[in-house]
Amino acid sequence: MAILVLGGAGYIGSHTVYELIEAGRDVVVADNLLTGFREAVHPKARFYQLDIRDRGALDTLFQAEQIDGVIHFAASSQVGESMSNPLKYYDNNLYGTMVLLQAMTAHGVDKIVFSSTAATYGEPERVPILEDDRTVPTNCYGETKLSMERMMSWTSRAHGLRYVALRYFNACGAHPSGTIGEAHDPETHLIPLILQVPGGKREKISIFGDDYSTPDGTCIRDYIHVTDLAQAHILALDYLLHGGENNVFNLGNGVGFSVKQVIDVARKVTGHPIPAEICPRRAGDPAQLVASSEKAKSVLGWKPEYDSLETIVSSAWNWHKSHPNGYNT
Repeated sequence: MAILVLGGAGYIGSHTVYELIEAGRDVVVADNLLTGFREAVHPKARFYQLDIRDRGALDTLFQAEQIDGVIHFAASSQVGESMSNPLKYYDNNLYGTMVLLQAMTAHGVDKIVFSSTAATYGEPERVPILEDDRTVPTNCYGETKLSMERMMSWTSRAHGLRYVALRYFNACGAHPSGTIGEAHDPETHLIPLILQVPGGKREKISIFGDDYSTPDGTCIRDYIHVTDLAQAHILALDYLLHGGENNVFNLGNGVGFSVKQVIDVARKVTGHPIPAEICPRRAGDPAQLVASSEKAKSVLGWKPEYDSLETIVSSAWNWHKSHPNGYNT
């Protein structure tokens, strides 16, 4: 029986496929390659180029493959774009997931691990954030992800689907081998943006606000290495395969680092001065987002291995140095 990874040519999806293959699993990857890269797909995985909104293509895949469980990364994920083009997010994220769940139900596939997000919480009531804290998203991206969780919950009641939603914080870093890594266009994540300075792609890094109620005035975020995220998806799938009930887990290091701290570590790792410029705050940026991952650790047995910020930045720099133009190098 195979594991189907939807969005397996994307950043977190491709790393999860690598971890599954290394663990000896049989893996099928499906991706429409709009934001993913064929070069990122592990050569031992069977690849289908399809869009999850295409019910016929999904039916063909489920008929051709014996799928035991699904890991679902196929969604649009740019917060800013979700605010300027919300209907795209409802179409790709919500409608796409609806079609996927219809196909899974029709073909008797009843286990899914879902890539959710800390954006489901909105402005946190407390730090660290717990899974049962209130969910009031402040952007359309978070709203669609929360709606996808609810769609799975109702589908579970009606059709016996079992699901795990993984709400993770700031994914970062690259595969230790340097074979695959982060490549977005446009890039919006802090660490690769910082590394574009020593990489010669920008002159300076912008810091959006230095007057937050944090020790150095800049936003604090929880950074989690992409390989640790990948391992959590595999543990969550095994949890379902061994009879685990529907569940939601936060994934993070449980430690927050400020924008200035991340820049300082990048300066140390790269040996580059990395000039920084203070800019006005961005609308909707919470001062702190830090996860409590105690539930994932106790229930799933998850333990982040790459939890040092220097290790995270070093792995990202290793990738960006050897792939200055991403997969187009």
